Amino acid sequence: MVENDGLRPAYPTATELLITADAGGSNDYRTRAWKIELQRFADETGLHIHVCHFPPGTSKWNKIEHQLFCHITQNWRGKPLTSFETVVNRIGSTRTTKGLRVKARLDKRQYPTGVEFKKAEMKELALRHDDFHGDWNYVLEPWRIQ
Repeated sequence: MVENDGLRPAYPTATELLITADAGGSNDYRTRAWKIELQRFADETGLHIHVCHFPPGTSKWNKIEHQLFCHITQNWRGKPLTSFETVVNRIGSTRTTKGLRVKARLDKRQYPTGVEFKKAEMKELALRHDDFHGDWNYVLEPWRIQ
């Protein structure tokens, strides 16, 4: 995944990845699927994945949301969003006066719904909780290099 997105060539010596995420939705800090899939990603890439969830109701602290989404919203204001392609193209053509350029692509893969993960699978994660709010701040270590 990282190689396909062009990150690995840009950061060939990277050993860690920091993800800041809201505390709700599909990337909720309580969601089993989120952590299990991140573990798979850590295993595939060899990256140590640090996750910091924003407390509920505080996504405004997320600098990306705060500094980027307003520009995306302005870019598609008044334009009919009639298809996925239109949405992706409007997002992808967003530029800021400070030179930020947005990359966007449509993921057309089919994903199964109703997938359930068992508690036992959670016990197999290489998960290390931080001392400060360990539910919201944790690291997933790649199994292949432990």
